[in-house]
Amino acid sequence: MSQFKLFPTFLTGCATLALLGGVPAFAGTPPATRGNNTPAKLLNSVTLEGVRGHQAVFQAIADANNGNRTSGTPGYDESVSYVAELMTDAGYDVTVQPFQFQTFISFSPSLLVQVAPPPAGPLPNTILSYSGSGDVTAPVYLVPNLGCNAADFAGFPAGSIALISRGACTFAIKAVNAYNAGASAVIIYNNIPGPLNGTLGNDFALDLPVVSVTQDLGLQLAATPGLVMRVKTETFRGIATSYNVLAETRHGDPDNVIVVGAHLDSVNAGPGIQDNGAGSAAILETALQMAGVRPKNKVRFAWWGAEEASLVGSSYYVNNLSTEELDSIALNLNFDTIASPNHVFFVYDGDDSDAVGAGSGPDGSAAIERVFEDYYTMVGQPFKGTDLSGRSDYGPFIAAGIPVGGIFAGAEGIKTAEEAAIWGGVAGVQYDPCYHQACDTYDNVNLFALDVNADAVAYAVLQFAMNTEAVNGKRGKGNFKPRD
Repeated sequence: MSQFKLFPTFLTGCATLALLGGVPAFAGTPPATRGNNTPAKLLNSVTLEGVRGHQAVFQAIADANNGNRTSGTPGYDESVSYVAELMTDAGYDVTVQPFQFQTFISFSPSLLVQVAPPPAGPLPNTILSYSGSGDVTAPVYLVPNLGCNAADFAGFPAGSIALISRGACTFAIKAVNAYNAGASAVIIYNNIPGPLNGTLGNDFALDLPVVSVTQDLGLQLAATPGLVMRVKTETFRGIATSYNVLAETRHGDPDNVIVVGAHLDSVNAGPGIQDNGAGSAAILETALQMAGVRPKNKVRFAWWGAEEASLVGSSYYVNNLSTEELDSIALNLNFDTIASPNHVFFVYDGDDSDAVGAGSGPDGSAAIERVFEDYYTMVGQPFKGTDLSGRSDYGPFIAAGIPVGGIFAGAEGIKTAEEAAIWGGVAGVQYDPCYHQACDTYDNVNLFALDVNADAVAYAVLQFAMNTEAVNGKRGKGNFKPRD
């Protein structure tokens, strides 16, 4: 087996693979053996079939590891092995960067079962991040007045399961008050329609199972006399080790580096095949099909860990670069959630021309935005700006003053009627109805959006691999000169 390159705080390939376990079988298209050095050649080689092959592997990894690929778990580690091995075999200089972080991991899906009255059976629920572990069967007590004060629990029967509405205070305050009153578990129901995904905060240390349910189910439970429920959670809270995978071209100007990133991890709730198996697979297939290209600028493909734990991996990477290393980075391209089922073709608004939310990106970001606009115009697809909110892994690069850009197909936001008229789909529904849920599987992908956006990834990467003049004034190959 070939070795990955060793840098300070990095692992060698053999050591990493021994640590992470075996590498799953490759399911994409073979790496290119010819030079895909024009947009036409590269876009013809980056196929939907190839991208879907990588997503199929990510799904198989999740299926074998409790249904997810969360950083700090074997499912994530196997994803790292898969990417690192493919990139090494394709001829890239590969590094695997370990880091430690505070995390919450759910080892198995949380269980909520109605024991009595009949009909008994499991009910849909979501574990709250940083919930404790437990397996409790007990009567359910409806807590009045939202549970934000100790007085709300007057007369609470010790050992019961507390049923509490969302609202007025944090989930942690409700849970702590319930625990102090003698609750054996907590069920929090939403105060608006839809599922409730929440966190108790990483300082929540009580051994108390806490799950959430929808508003409709919560009201149904509240109105059920003689209710007995079972609540089961199995969790880890503490310091875990995870990894970034960095694979760079052996050719290209080392003082003008293009960082192309996508986060590799999923949330606890599901396999994350759209968020962000789509972006991870697209940059992986692009890199494999560029294996024979000699770029003008060095390209560093990056698969970030622990993005779902607040951009930990990308922040660790940027914060541990020297001034010289930071100065060598020309720009960062970010690809997160690019195949949403109810998609819009969003482009990060580098110049804040939409005048919405956060301001413009660092100087050069507007030029990156124009490249994606040119691509969508070329293929006849409408596009729309989206705010550089800092929610994804480009955030640490913005903080370091590095130009950023990328594309996005939408997450938990709601599609407007105007957007549905342009891009199709369903107005009034999330761009990704399975965002951060167990149903974010191999089937949770809009194939048209993925096909178009995988080519957008390839188009922009090749453009900046050859010429960054519009971003930082450094001249490249003339046939890749971007518009002003």
